[in-house]
Amino acid sequence: MAMRLVERIRFLFRIFLLFTFLAAVATISAITTIKLTIQGNQETLPDWVGVNLDTATASAADMGLEVKVEDKLFSDKYPADEIISQEPQPGIKVKVGQHVHVLVSLGPPRIVVPDLLGSSARVAQILAVQKGLTVGDIAEVHWPGLETDQVVAQDPPPSTTEIRSPAINFLVSVGENTLAYVCPDFLGKKLDSVAPLVQRAGFSVNKVTPVTGTTAPPGTILSQTPVPGSRISAGDSFTFQVAQGNNAAAPPPAPAPSAPH
Repeated sequence: MAMRLVERIRFLFRIFLLFTFLAAVATISAITTIKLTIQGNQETLPDWVGVNLDTATASAADMGLEVKVEDKLFSDKYPADEIISQEPQPGIKVKVGQHVHVLVSLGPPRIVVPDLLGSSARVAQILAVQKGLTVGDIAEVHWPGLETDQVVAQDPPPSTTEIRSPAINFLVSVGENTLAYVCPDFLGKKLDSVAPLVQRAGFSVNKVTPVTGTTAPPGTILSQTPVPGSRISAGDSFTFQVAQGNNAAAPPPAPAPSAPH
């Protein structure tokens, strides 16, 4: 009985070893298949620098790749429509379906950059396109003494002929940099003390409306426009509603605003 048990255990152990071996073989086979599949879906990039874009695009399509033009630049070395550089580099293995990023030549520059300083942003863009340029970045800046939407700088500068990119960038004025303030809270204060402060700060009192039937002392500011905490600029006007006693005369109009200091 003991011998049969030992033999049965040995038999089960041999079966276990057999299944373990078969599982290991299957795993190794699967890994090998995956590696071969991956390697089979890779291509070695040829050198397309100096090759016509259409030719390189057709060659890439045959390999299951796609050429993507990142930019076009002027070049004295490469004729128009030839590839200047590529990424990934030649000789690199890439997966099928991957993009190859290239820069393409526009040939030697034949453009004299026009003088667009002082033009409006819209006119500058139209003239640039008419000259064969493309509009790049347009940045805005506060510029004292210049009108809004006026070109104050350009890159490349006017009359430049040695340019690499057809893009032209503009710096455009958005006018004076007007200072802004947080509107103070005048509620509960007396108009005769607030009005001079407002005018000395460069603002004006536009309208004062008397309000009767209130328990506030006469001359007290009950409401204001602009409201407290809002954004105001020099030259803005204030409107106040002011408490008036039932038998009191209306408050005199505020004096004319003085020039800001």
